Amino acid sequence: MSLLFGGHPRVERRSAPDPPIPPNSSLGSTFARVDLSRAEASLQKVAVWASVSLLAGTAGMLPIDVFAGEGPAKQERPKPGWLLDPAGDGYGLEDWIWQYMASSLLRGNVYGLVGERDPRRGTPTQIVLQHPDSVQGWRDRKDGLPRWRVGGVEVEHSGDVWHKRVYPIPGQLTGMSPIAHQALTIGVGIAAMRFGAQWFEEGAHPTGILTSDSNLDQEQATTAKARFMAALTGKREPVTLGKGWAYQQIQINPNESQFLETNNMTSAECCRIFGPGIAEILGYETGGSLTYQNIEQRNLQLLIYALDPWLVRLERALSGLLPRPHQVKFNRGALLRTDLLTRFRAHAIAIRAKFGTQDEARQLEDRPPLTPDQIKQLTELGGDAAADKQIEE
Repeated sequence: MSLLFGGHPRVERRSAPDPPIPPNSSLGSTFARVDLSRAEASLQKVAVWASVSLLAGTAGMLPIDVFAGEGPAKQERPKPGWLLDPAGDGYGLEDWIWQYMASSLLRGNVYGLVGERDPRRGTPTQIVLQHPDSVQGWRDRKDGLPRWRVGGVEVEHSGDVWHKRVYPIPGQLTGMSPIAHQALTIGVGIAAMRFGAQWFEEGAHPTGILTSDSNLDQEQATTAKARFMAALTGKREPVTLGKGWAYQQIQINPNESQFLETNNMTSAECCRIFGPGIAEILGYETGGSLTYQNIEQRNLQLLIYALDPWLVRLERALSGLLPRPHQVKFNRGALLRTDLLTRFRAHAIAIRAKFGTQDEARQLEDRPPLTPDQIKQLTELGGDAAADKQIEE
């Protein structure tokens, strides 16, 4: 009996961690001896690596801004210092976003341990992301609240674990893993690459045939082969064959030796796991007629169909850490930068239509604002000439 509170201590009954969701394949996470129980193994497939690198790298590259308010009252606010390095480890926001994206893309879940909080609002200001394989989550049977185990140790306060999920399923605390559910497709691609490597390393058939018109016993044939191979592997001098001997080199179809069709098919399928349009952007053959006229259209395709859903998730996750009504927005215009002439024409149209100012156009081109003397000179030119002069600079 407790001397302070009296009575017996309450024993909490908790449910077991969520069971793993079986992949959409009877083969589980392994195909043709390709073990994908760890999602990073899928990165052996170049198409998977390229897709993750494209989405995670682009998201980390885009600048972010903080705004408050909506509509006409919307104003840009200074970014809090912790947002420049959410993990507080000195690697910065770009590194943190890459980890966030990689966890989301490969496992469908992002986990982080909260290190510090805002003293007034209690929201996290330091989140150290954890390897998804080291985290287990379940819901308490009594109160329905999430419980967590990190590195085999149960976290005392569930609020100390920051969790975001992708591909959610009703009744499941954690999201689905794209790699586990598409293990068959990825496994076929990796198996084909390994088979091709073995083909070139060991050879799938003899490289040549040495024949003789004479009848040879096993000993004579072995001796002839040994002498022939010694000539080939020695000083690389020309081989002289006697009467009745002939050598025929076996040629193979390059398409068969490199298994290009299998690799291309699985590569395009692997890209589609992470979003439509990625296969075309990365240059994989898909059998479609989609073409790009310029870089801007290709980047727009990437933004609309593949990247933007991930950016929206990131914006909402980061906005939830700021005081309302502050919100984080990625500057998508940095991705849609076009060629020089197209950009300058767009600036000229915006200035003439009074949609933007000259200084705003200069800021987008990383140029300083106009000086009073420059403004005076442009004003003397007057009207459209001033805008044209501004654009020419």
